[in-house]
Amino acid sequence: MAKYIIKRLLLAVFILFGVSVILYALVRCMPVTIIDSKLAALSTTGALDPEIKAQFYAAYGLEEVTTFKGIITGYFTWLGNILQGDLGTSWTSGMEVSDMIFKNMGVSFGISFVSLILELIIAIPLGIKCACNQYGKLDYVVTVLVMIGISFPSFFLGNLLIKWFGVDLGWFDASGGLYSADLPTDATFWERLGDMLWHLVLPMFVLVVLNVGSTIRYMRTNTLEVLSADYIRTARAKGLSETKVVYKHVFRNTMIPLVTMLAGTLPGLFGGAMITETVFNLPGIGNIAYSALSAGDIPFIMGYNMFIAVLTVIGILLSDLAYALVDPRVKLTK
Repeated sequence: MAKYIIKRLLLAVFILFGVSVILYALVRCMPVTIIDSKLAALSTTGALDPEIKAQFYAAYGLEEVTTFKGIITGYFTWLGNILQGDLGTSWTSGMEVSDMIFKNMGVSFGISFVSLILELIIAIPLGIKCACNQYGKLDYVVTVLVMIGISFPSFFLGNLLIKWFGVDLGWFDASGGLYSADLPTDATFWERLGDMLWHLVLPMFVLVVLNVGSTIRYMRTNTLEVLSADYIRTARAKGLSETKVVYKHVFRNTMIPLVTMLAGTLPGLFGGAMITETVFNLPGIGNIAYSALSAGDIPFIMGYNMFIAVLTVIGILLSDLAYALVDPRVKLTK
């Protein structure tokens, strides 16, 4: 196990290096950045002075990409700062990128974590029930609802809920946000907590609806595979009740691939739901990342995406390790 982990960590270094090269190349090819927007606002003729533009880039700690040398110098300067834990300074807010990520990550994590728990509470029993009643009425109804839920774009479903429950019925704040605009400044902790939770109902509902369908299908497929195994037929032949067969033998083995899938959700938990947070105007890391991308905030875009890349590599490693831990038949030798 230790040898396998060391190999995977060394491989992760090369993967992250490749990601950093691709990320830097793509981001620096952006047609318009916030520097271009600032210079265009300052210019009376609309033309951008290359010297002034280069000075702006240098002031923000990045080399202008007008020459090959500038590209190489800029990349290794940025990479050196990354290795020292410096993700750079955001052009839009003037804050450290790392501070912006960790400051706004809590909201995103809270929404994603609670949504994941609700998703599992719904998907696990429903997926198993559909598999045990394959091609039954429940299976067909759930399949149709799942396909409808998966097909909804998050921005469409989010705006639809805002229109119905925020504008038409007035149950929720149509302007979104984390707190109500009329919340008293001297509100107690419980009043603020209740107001915040009420504002998070619709965003979490969107996340659950969009993700629960795939998890139900995943559980249904895994359960059907386990139900056709030889040891399940043997258990039934011994006279065990269907309840014991399902919840003692099928359920335990169905959870093995689900554990590996959960380990891979790490980037989603900490990286934020970009579109959903933007639709509901939530101060999460996903909303901040979308605003930075729209503005052309190069330091934040590169720092945020490297953060997601690291989480992805860690999630994949944890997924492999979790599979070996929950299934003793798996041996990590390569």
